[in-house]
Amino acid sequence: MDGFRFVIPYDVRVADVNYGGHVSNAAVLSFFQDARISWLSNIGCSELDLGGCGVILPEAHVLYRKEMFLGDRLQIGVRAEIAGKSSFKMFYRIERDGVVTAEGTTALVAFDYAKRKPVRLPEVFVLKLSAFERGVD
Repeated sequence: MDGFRFVIPYDVRVADVNYGGHVSNAAVLSFFQDARISWLSNIGCSELDLGGCGVILPEAHVLYRKEMFLGDRLQIGVRAEIAGKSSFKMFYRIERDGVVTAEGTTALVAFDYAKRKPVRLPEVFVLKLSAFERGVD
């Protein structure tokens, strides 16, 4: 998948499909979350631990290109870039047989759940993100 170093497979399940017979809006956001969790795990982090803090998602955007259906075998690509001192942005692409079905972004903010407030991104996370996206494993 062009432009994405990290890709996960996904087979559309019954629970992902709405009354219109295609993948629901909520399911696509769940696809993004699954890909994000896998990407974070791949660099040794999680949504609850970026290296001393968690992450919170204040914004998500989805652009639907093609319908997706029960049984479709999808590829979900995800990549990230630093957006500020306490935030980063993730980009997603979903493809079926090489054709883009949906794209999107999420803004993520480093968050201290004990203090209930945003914090600076941990340096260890910034280094891991940058190294992975540059192809330095």
